[in-house]
Amino acid sequence: MEEGRDVDSSFSNSGDDSGGDGGLSGCFFLDHVGEVLLSRNHHGLSWKCLDCEGTTCLGIRNCENSETEIKFSDIYAVEFVSYGLVHSPKLGLRHAKECFRERLLNTQEMYRFTVHGFQSSPKEPCLWKLAAFTFGHMDLQTCQTWIDQLNYSLIKEVERPRNLLVFVHPKSGKGNGSKIWETVSKIFIRAKVNTKVIVTERAGHAFDVMASIQNKELHSYDGIIAVGGDGFFNEILNGYLLSRLKVPLPPSPSDSFNSAQSRASSSVAESGDAVHETDQKEHYPLLPDSAQEVMNFRTVNGSCEGIEYPSHPFTGGRPRFGLIPAGSTDAIVMCTTGARDPVTSSLHIILGRKLFLDAMQVVRWKTASTSTIEPYIRYAASFAGYGFYGDVISESEKYRWMGPKRYDYVGTKIFLKHRSYEAEVTYEEVESENCKASLHSRSKTWPFRNTSRSEKILCRANCSICNSKVGGNIVSTTPNSCPEKTRWCRTKGRFLSIGAAVMSNRNERAPDGLVVDAHLSDGFLHLILIKDCSRPKYLWHLTELAKRGGEPLNFEFVEYHKTRAFTFTSFGEESVWNLDGEIFEAHQLSAQVLRGLIPLFASGPEI
Repeated sequence: MEEGRDVDSSFSNSGDDSGGDGGLSGCFFLDHVGEVLLSRNHHGLSWKCLDCEGTTCLGIRNCENSETEIKFSDIYAVEFVSYGLVHSPKLGLRHAKECFRERLLNTQEMYRFTVHGFQSSPKEPCLWKLAAFTFGHMDLQTCQTWIDQLNYSLIKEVERPRNLLVFVHPKSGKGNGSKIWETVSKIFIRAKVNTKVIVTERAGHAFDVMASIQNKELHSYDGIIAVGGDGFFNEILNGYLLSRLKVPLPPSPSDSFNSAQSRASSSVAESGDAVHETDQKEHYPLLPDSAQEVMNFRTVNGSCEGIEYPSHPFTGGRPRFGLIPAGSTDAIVMCTTGARDPVTSSLHIILGRKLFLDAMQVVRWKTASTSTIEPYIRYAASFAGYGFYGDVISESEKYRWMGPKRYDYVGTKIFLKHRSYEAEVTYEEVESENCKASLHSRSKTWPFRNTSRSEKILCRANCSICNSKVGGNIVSTTPNSCPEKTRWCRTKGRFLSIGAAVMSNRNERAPDGLVVDAHLSDGFLHLILIKDCSRPKYLWHLTELAKRGGEPLNFEFVEYHKTRAFTFTSFGEESVWNLDGEIFEAHQLSAQVLRGLIPLFASGPEI
């Protein structure tokens, strides 16, 4: 060691030995860096290089005043490494000869402990890489004191989970769900997070477990984790919600049309009662209060029965959910962490990050035009799509052996078939200063292209729009609960696709998402209606969707509306609905958004 530098005697504790929050400082050797002054304060750790001025630390030129820090919120584990070698700094060839003898003397065995955290990628801030800092000291008791103090600080991070229920889909995506969990499980073990792992054996296995598990057992876990894709997450979410959530249903298509029409009889011309062209719309006032007085609620299998509205929408507290990506698109992870990376998602879970997601409650009233009304409920966390989206997911089931590439192959087939479907859609239109019902004005320079561009406010970590709600409470957005001026609109015609996005749905095929400025908890469904058009026009729309900075909604044949609820009725030849990658058949359907329904282990993308 350098003359005049006594590591053993340079330790000071200005805090309380019993585990107080006072400052702590001392001289240590940082592996591959050299001697540092290590300090602990209320927020985290920091260290200064004390080596000779101008040395190279971790490949970065340092001076004596350089300082590095890591917050407690970014540390997931502190562990004793045992007695061993602490390496000298990595020096360039220019300094190797002149410093070799001095560094050799400084490289020695001592007691060590490692602080585990993460570092963001400089090029991709959303991508988190594991980082480990190993500190050495000649005194064992000094190391143990620091370990105790640091672990005490980590315990105070109260949002962090200690017990998790983990579902692993072994065949998800490319069939590597089990391998991904085997890799990231080591991080959970190091962080001392207990996990009960269930590897699913069949379709619906996770749903059955979540639907049948008792609340007492469920509350013993700090969260439920899915290792798989968006469809697998949907299965787990529905297994949990269908047996526990009780909120009023949105109006059925017939209720919304008849009730709204009766209220609008004094202001809507009789000629507007029947609509046959896609471009025609009818505007209705708010549904009557009586339509909301008697609501159906669902049972564990998704069917409904009449009960009184409960004082609390859940029969118990809500656990947090987590998703470790192993699917084909992983749109939910892309929107909530910004990176399709299992390690990044695992760190979000272990560090106790939290945000709230909106969810879409989808009610199927009829499976066919001749069937009787038989309400059946499902929930979607990201997207519901009909027509093109439904045909792709239905046809792709035949090609699961192809893995994620099946979507490109099937998508091309469906595009060439160019099917359109006749349907009627009614939606609640919201007009306020903060929300515009339609995205674009209709000023044209092209036959089917708009020139106006909307201002896009991207969703990100600590998003002001998502955080505008109060404490993550569930907001049921049935029409008569909204104070703004609202009206119901109806459009009928032939559509290539109908989509309702809960979030932007960014993925590798749509880097900006279906709706670039949709937010995780803004309280809206983003309704996208693609009217029947020629193949070249539709191809242009899809091309805009597939490129960064595109304008896929800026076409005359595209309608985009922010809404809280909508209904759907099909006519003639029918497609199926795609709910988060799962097939859902419905002749009549209604949906509403539930704001802040899903607590999730994530913090939003860093943009």
